Amino acid sequence: MTKTAVVTAGTGGIGLETALGLAAAGLAVTVVGRDAERGAGAVERINATGPTHPARFLAADLASLDQVRALADRIATDHTAPGRQLAVLVNNVGAMFARRQELDGVEASFVVNHLSPYLLTELLLPTLTAGAPSRIVNVTSAAVGVAKRAFERVEPPGGYYGFHWYGRAKLANLAHTLDLAARLDGTGVSVLAADPGGAATAMTDGTLTDPRIVSPALRLLWPLVRRRFERSTSGPASVAARPSIVAATDAALEGRTGLVIGPDTHPVAPFRPATDPRLAAAVRRLSEAHAPVARG
Repeated sequence: MTKTAVVTAGTGGIGLETALGLAAAGLAVTVVGRDAERGAGAVERINATGPTHPARFLAADLASLDQVRALADRIATDHTAPGRQLAVLVNNVGAMFARRQELDGVEASFVVNHLSPYLLTELLLPTLTAGAPSRIVNVTSAAVGVAKRAFERVEPPGGYYGFHWYGRAKLANLAHTLDLAARLDGTGVSVLAADPGGAATAMTDGTLTDPRIVSPALRLLWPLVRRRFERSTSGPASVAARPSIVAATDAALEGRTGLVIGPDTHPVAPFRPATDPRLAAAVRRLSEAHAPVARG
């Protein structure tokens, strides 16, 4: 039986380092990304390590829910062949936007950081369940602490501040992670979150220099906060990938679910608002409305 792993945004940064770790653990790794050239480079780098199974690349723009659906179809079809088990799905994709943008009429940060991984996960649940024991790993962020906790609609009222909106989308995804873990308890599918801590990545490169990404209340302090954040994000992506690799592969976590693996690779208490069933229910309603799993 060939155990496979899918890593979204796996062509660079934390995603690629995660893919390298999963390949080293003996999994057949598929990296997902937008750019074919970067994808080819990622596959070449993984295969140069002499993995048990060769890596491959699948092209998909995860900012497009239509492409997420097509990707899920491709992965599910690939795993109808005998001898292939989808053992791990790592939702590593993430993006922060300095200016408000929309994707198919929905604020972009919410699409990329929550609706995209939510939809891919939900569409692949039959495949993951058929391949159980299996694991879903969602990459979270400390930015959940600055999130607006209002989910009555897809975008809260007030001005747009990219850092807070990123945190809000990550909070939605963390709430979904914990909610899904409870839903799937007993199925053999474990659902975990991984907090990478700080790493210098392309996502934050340049974005944090603009104080307008935070609310006016934080703006006067932003240069100090940003400097502290940038010092904490100066570590290599290989270190930041460790929580995801541990969540996906550590035998000590077999059968455990609903955990957050912290930057030191040990379970930590989840951000308390994400455990609120009312918040989880609001996130579920929004997700089902804007990224329906059923087709037609």
